[in-house]
Amino acid sequence: MTLGLSLGVSMTLLPGGSTQAHAETVPMTMDEAESLASVNKYFSSIKTMDGDFIQFGPDGSQAEGKFFMARPGKVRFHYAAPARLDIIADGKSVSVRDRKLATQDIWPLSQTPLRFLLADDLDLRRDTKVTGISVEPDLITVTISDETAFNSGILTLIFDATSHELKQWTVTDTQGYDTTVAIYNVNRNGATDPDWFKIDYRENSRKGPN
Repeated sequence: MTLGLSLGVSMTLLPGGSTQAHAETVPMTMDEAESLASVNKYFSSIKTMDGDFIQFGPDGSQAEGKFFMARPGKVRFHYAAPARLDIIADGKSVSVRDRKLATQDIWPLSQTPLRFLLADDLDLRRDTKVTGISVEPDLITVTISDETAFNSGILTLIFDATSHELKQWTVTDTQGYDTTVAIYNVNRNGATDPDWFKIDYRENSRKGPN
């Protein structure tokens, strides 16, 4: 399973690929602006979070596991068998590690959509390019244009309309493929262990160049 199919932490990971036209931030109604402000306030109040996740890949595949988050910058997604991945962000980088093969790939956190979810004081309207917002009785959907040096794509965040809790996100790459992650059984602002978010950079240096 590649990083492109792993939580959508990157759009394609291939520099020089196809790109989309720069999306424009959309004007908002008062109701939409108030809903976005409520989401910002709630989400910024969450400093730690853990729970379960299930991932749906564009090829119809499913994977699940546990996640642990400590803002700013840190998260770990531990996939349950038969998947064998750990995705770790340590505040600077994102590592995708294959536990069976003992290999890992590392990318800058700043070049992945995870940077939005892990920001210390996230303001979606100030810090992102919001290209769409939908307010329904049960859900608030926010669409963000994500443009990085690697590539461009779309990040869609879905929040509960009443509690403003993050329920799921979808990354759409430049080819139109979706990777969706839903989270549940979530605990908020509990204790975390710093060891959960450590990346072993020496592992790559010990293996040397391919």
